[in-house]
This record gives sequence, C-alpha cells and structure tokens, in this order.
Amino acid sequence: MLQLESLSKSFAPNVAALADVSLDVTPGELVALVGSSGCGKTTLLRLVAGLDSPTRGAVALDGEPIRAPHPAIGVVFQEPRLLPWLNIAQNVGFGLMDRSAAERENRVDAALLRVGLAGYGGRWPRELSGGQAQRVSIIRALVTEPKVLLMDEPFSALDALTRASLHDHLIGLWEAQRPTLLLVTHDVEEAVALADRAIVMQPRPGRVFADIALDLPRPRDRLSPAFTEAKRVILAALDGSLEAPSPRQKAKHASGAWW
Repeated sequence: MLQLESLSKSFAPNVAALADVSLDVTPGELVALVGSSGCGKTTLLRLVAGLDSPTRGAVALDGEPIRAPHPAIGVVFQEPRLLPWLNIAQNVGFGLMDRSAAERENRVDAALLRVGLAGYGGRWPRELSGGQAQRVSIIRALVTEPKVLLMDEPFSALDALTRASLHDHLIGLWEAQRPTLLLVTHDVEEAVALADRAIVMQPRPGRVFADIALDLPRPRDRLSPAFTEAKRVILAALDGSLEAPSPRQKAKHASGAWW
C-alpha cells in the first residue's frame, strides 16, 4: 500500500505547492493525477519518489517511510534520459548491476522483446526515435520489478499515434508485473485509457479536488459511450477545480476583505 498522509510542500513562506494531500493507492492499482499546470502534480511525484522532502506530512510504502530514493520505487520522466555513453542493453540493465551477468542479459533481452525492440541492444540512444527511446526508458524502470512505478507525463512530447501505441505497450507491461502505478498527465483521454482512478488536483496550492473511479473493461474502446462519459466527468471536475475558491481566497472572504 502506498500512503500519502497530509502531504504539504512549500518552497518559500508564501509559495505553497501542495497542501494537505492524503491518498491511498492499493497494490497493483493504476492511478492518474490530472490537473492544470501549477497544481503540484510533479512536486507530488518527487515527494513519493524520495527526491524531495515534504514540509509537512509523510509518504509510506507498506508502512515504511519514504525519505530518500528507494529501490522499490521506479521513475519514468518526461524525457527518456538515456545515458548516451551506454548502448541500449546497458541502459536497460543499468539497475541490475548487482545481478549476475547471465541474469542481467536474460532480463534485458526479455524486456526488449516485450516492447518490440529485440535486437536493439547494441544500438545507441541517438539511433532511436522518440517513441523507441521512451519504450527503453519504461522497461529500464520496470526491469528491476519495482513495487511502485512513477511516471511524469512520459508521453507528452510524442505524436498522437505513437502515444496511443505506447499506451498499449504500457498496459501490457503493467499487466505482466502489476506494479502500483502513479501517472501524471495533462491528457484526459490518456487518463481514461490507462487508469483505474483519476485524481483531479486543484491549484494554488495543489490539493485533491476529486477522486474518480474509472471502472471500464480493458482493452478500452476510445470510441465507446462509456469512455466518452468518463472523459466528460473528468473534464467537468477539472472545470470545477479551477472555479472553486482556494483556501486563501476563502480566508480573505471570511475576514471580510473585499479586494
């Protein structure tokens, strides 16, 4: 169980990125964080990854506090961030250096095969397309079999056709290992295509506005009425999150301030 308890993050006395975010994510669940720019989605992911420390509150995985990067938590960033001086097999196997050479090779070969890149192990990152590089980034994070995979808008820079193809690859990989998956996205269709739940964030400061169940069968039909309705519900929640007053605005109103 991944637990976020009353999580808050401030970068300066008057700059609150997150305020009192509490969230439980069950093992194997796929959750999308959706919200406008500046609502703290990436900050939240960094706190869960142990890359930053909360101002208040805590993150725990199976009861263990997360205060630093943890081997059970993998991260996929917006850019592939492949190491240019390593070939593709070496990039994928980078987190397996504690394993024997034979096990590392077997795992890397199996991972590349799973995403349609068998035979690419000897190539260099510069020789890959954007979609291929992001596939390598995803399997590099998954090859160590983490309990939790965090993804920060990993498909945002890709064209629509490549993005949809990678959605299918991601679901196949997720179904094979069933890690808990926390995905940050601006794309409502992406959230509905992938997630079991959509957490809509409200900005200034970032906090949970709505928790929406996406109980659609997989594989998901993007043209179905149920898919369209799920998108409508999330879009309505996003509109509501921008219209609802922030705690600071409520406090001004309560104090009688009119400006």
